[in-house]
Amino acid sequence: MKYLPEIRLTPTRPALDKRPLDKRVGLIILATDHTTEPDFRRMVANDRIGVYVARIPYANPTTPENLRKMQPSLTAGAALILPDEPLDAICYSCTSASVVIGDAEIEAAVQAAKPGVPVVTPPMAGVRGLKALGARTISILTPYTVETSRPMAAYFAAHGFDIASFTCLGFEDDREMARIAPASLVDLAVKATDAQADALFVSCTALRAALAVVGMEEAIGRPVVTSNQATAWNCLRLCGDEEPRAEFGRLMTLPLN
Repeated sequence: MKYLPEIRLTPTRPALDKRPLDKRVGLIILATDHTTEPDFRRMVANDRIGVYVARIPYANPTTPENLRKMQPSLTAGAALILPDEPLDAICYSCTSASVVIGDAEIEAAVQAAKPGVPVVTPPMAGVRGLKALGARTISILTPYTVETSRPMAAYFAAHGFDIASFTCLGFEDDREMARIAPASLVDLAVKATDAQADALFVSCTALRAALAVVGMEEAIGRPVVTSNQATAWNCLRLCGDEEPRAEFGRLMTLPLN
């Protein structure tokens, strides 16, 4: 047997930083999600902001009933993200579920595990983003069925927007939604945007729409807000990051009001 050296314990420990990274963003995502993590790596994570993820159970098809079934898992999911440590923001990354469960209910469930943390949902971030852009009349594009899209229309109408047009693609599986090519979304945005709309909202965290924002904005000649772009923008601003990121659309150049 080879000689093993004596293992020495140092008499002093090195000084510790307050945190490994200055800011912490938590993500609660669906078990089936292919898109939110890559998007947040591109748009949020940097040498000052860490992104920490928990997945919760979800089963397709994407119906209001199945979306509501995630609500009981939200507290446990939040508790798994850096247990007993504070976060600077936490995002529940499902637009359609946030609409059918409710922003206030999601906030309460998350804060049961992470008291006081600012909670971001995609539809509320979308509302904030559209208002920051000065939009009043909007078009909406979703990958969902008519049944799942209907509560989305009611949500944005309840937040004071006039909806000039609403287009849905009829998908029931979020894994298939993630396979829609970003270039296809540019063409779809042109068809979905009404001439009277001030902006287009593209719903769904499964869509790779953040990669297509600039192309969509150029094609329709007005601002585009997408689910993951809006939540990334909201979380960045909550972390004090005001750097403009025009490569992800006009919204990413604006402050959070």
